[in-house]
Amino acid sequence: MSVSESRGVADAASERKPAMGIFERFLTLWVALCIVAGIALGQLMPALFHVLGDATVAQVNLPVAVLVWLMIVPMLLKIDPAALREVGQQWRGIASTVGVNWLIKPFSMALLAWIFIGHLFRPWLPADQIASYTAGLILLAAAPCTAMVFVWSNLVDGEPHFTLSQVALNDTIMVFAFAPIVGLLLGLSSITVPWDTLLLSVVLYIVVPVIVAQLWRRALLSQGGLPALNRTLRTLGPLSLCALLLTLVLLFGLQGEQIMRQPVVIALLAVPIIIQVYFNASVAYWLNRRLGVEWCVAGPSALIGASNFFELAVATAIALFGFQSGAALATVVGVLVEVPVMLSVVHIVRRSRRWYEQAAGAR
Repeated sequence: MSVSESRGVADAASERKPAMGIFERFLTLWVALCIVAGIALGQLMPALFHVLGDATVAQVNLPVAVLVWLMIVPMLLKIDPAALREVGQQWRGIASTVGVNWLIKPFSMALLAWIFIGHLFRPWLPADQIASYTAGLILLAAAPCTAMVFVWSNLVDGEPHFTLSQVALNDTIMVFAFAPIVGLLLGLSSITVPWDTLLLSVVLYIVVPVIVAQLWRRALLSQGGLPALNRTLRTLGPLSLCALLLTLVLLFGLQGEQIMRQPVVIALLAVPIIIQVYFNASVAYWLNRRLGVEWCVAGPSALIGASNFFELAVATAIALFGFQSGAALATVVGVLVEVPVMLSVVHIVRRSRRWYEQAAGAR
């Protein structure tokens, strides 16, 4: 696909300015319902959930692997590698977002986890899960979102070419940086890093899906052009979220008893997640303002800088620590709070546009 075609896709998206669909708009509600359904089904059919939980090969749970592929591949199908050629055109916005995504966000989350989970909230959390909760939070922040950011960008009238090129660049960086960053931060948190499982997760949940998605994308474009690609994306759109919700039912079916005993854990885990979203969005927005970046780029930059690739985090937490681990639960809490918190960031960015542009004009 050429750069001009890529611009065509982005321009069309810009003209439509689609609002979130019913799945995206009420994602928090669906997640909450899946929590309830998973807990209830886990109590009614515990044997079934244990069979699914034990269906592993080389420490990879097969049902989860299938569901994660159904989540990730349709998202990666949207990404045009040709957009990487346009990175230089918005280099200041790109630099701000990359800096926040890879040099600030994982480390700030590790610090917040150490402060809140390791110390302030420690008396109210299960002592044997403290390290696991910390690991889950680190996994949640170690990779930037690749799908929902297109929705956030549209909601703040973001520059579509910037969003496309930034996501393409983040996906490329993620292939090489995710495992080293996770390994470093888990090591600093005194958590044993199963490197073979971590690297297998990177290959299984990042490298292979990227290759499959790009081969599929090329086939669609060669056979039917952009109309064929757009039809496929519309068809697959609900599939990703349905796969996510089924994963949550499975996860909470196995964790239900523990959660019912300690519902306060979810509220406590949400605190560092919410803080890191607002902190990283603010840093990215401020950096863009200091660098004189246009508001239509600064908006999506702030949102990309703050959002998390929770699908990858959930899958990796399960692969590394298991279904019933605190790490898996922490990543799911990230899913629970993602939409309402990010929508509030969208609101702040839109309401601050006049202030942002006046400050830029003063310089």
